[in-house]
Amino acid sequence: MYTQFLPLILFGIVTAFSPGPNNIISSYSGFNFGFRKTIPFMLGVIFGWTAMLTLMSSGLIVIFQKYIFLQNAIKISGTIFLIYLAYKIAFSSTNQSDNIKKPVNFFDTFLFQFINPKGVLVAMIAVSTFIDVQNNYLRDALIVVITYFFMAVFSVSSWCLLGKYLRNFATSENFIKKFNYTMSFLLIVCVIMIYV
Repeated sequence: MYTQFLPLILFGIVTAFSPGPNNIISSYSGFNFGFRKTIPFMLGVIFGWTAMLTLMSSGLIVIFQKYIFLQNAIKISGTIFLIYLAYKIAFSSTNQSDNIKKPVNFFDTFLFQFINPKGVLVAMIAVSTFIDVQNNYLRDALIVVITYFFMAVFSVSSWCLLGKYLRNFATSENFIKKFNYTMSFLLIVCVIMIYV
């Protein structure tokens, strides 16, 4: 595993920090609600992702590899949920008095990690590539889970801060609308990339 540590870090950076449902929603939430109100969402991502990755490395991956229809079921249900979120983001009110006072909560975000198509795919690749089931299985699994835990912390926090920073430029209702449309569009792009 020591020879695989650098590839694990590089793979983690690319997959954790690239635009995906969690990062885009984190940025949207930071923009519309601020960092503090986005903390439950970020904790849901961090602990949901870590729990899902832990389950994958505990043997759940064998079930996914054996029953391909489960992968398709997750892909379809995740797609439907992401399209729904894109719609809600695109048509959210820009009027502060009409706006929802809080972002997605911890529990919903935690559960979403188990149907997030990008997350499930990344977890499957990470477990099958970086965990040697023959030698040092427990050590490799711990390294992968801990590494990705910190990747999740830094990525969703960074994207949330990016959204909060962009809020400084939101001087008009038109800017807020354009930002929300952009985030909605990026979510749709994520959905398309899952099928390409």
